[in-house]
Amino acid sequence: MIAVDTSTLRRFLDKISGADTARLQEAIAAKTARLPPVVVAECLSDPGIDAGFARDLLALPVLELRIGFWERAGRLRARVRAGGHKASLAGTLIAQSCMDHNVPLITHDRDFRHFVKAGLKLL
Repeated sequence: MIAVDTSTLRRFLDKISGADTARLQEAIAAKTARLPPVVVAECLSDPGIDAGFARDLLALPVLELRIGFWERAGRLRARVRAGGHKASLAGTLIAQSCMDHNVPLITHDRDFRHFVKAGLKLL
């Protein structure tokens, strides 16, 4: 399994080539792509989202939230921020979802590198 971040999904939708979008395409073909729940909400929040993309997005499996998720996410965000790093709430929730399922994240967003010390695996 491989989780996908909003930044890569948007680049994929815009047909921007890169290592992240190539890996996403491979993961979709292999049926190993998974979405953190926050990514679904972020993508569907775009008022200009293409109806076909929304349909394809909703066809991808979503990582389930595990018991204690919210507490772990809060503590994760506090730990990253205490280290003097940026930790958006959405980014923290995405990172925690991936960490709970022990799946790596495909992303184009460099802010996720701050979660690596806490256990997030990046591709």
